[in-house]
Amino acid sequence: MIVGQSVVCIDDHFEPHVAAEFIVLPKKGQVYVIREMGLGVNALTNEPGEVMVLLVGLHNPRSNVPPYPERGFRQDRFRELEDITDQFVKKEEFAEIL
Repeated sequence: MIVGQSVVCIDDHFEPHVAAEFIVLPKKGQVYVIREMGLGVNALTNEPGEVMVLLVGLHNPRSNVPPYPERGFRQDRFRELEDITDQFVKKEEFAEIL
């Protein structure tokens, strides 16, 4: 995953005490664009080190753990979208095999 890439949310289950820390949460099946990536802080353990993403259109409060990043979402809650032209090429290649 990279900044500017379109992704789809595949996991929108948040524990209630975690969800309370956010203003807005991603929804499963919704497409988003990554606006920033970095190391985040685990909302359950307050331990740093998880890869997190910030999404265009979703803005949340900052963490209370230095260096006080905006609260983001674990990268594994999303999957990359395949380019529609890639899907088209794959279908053509499959047709040639048949």
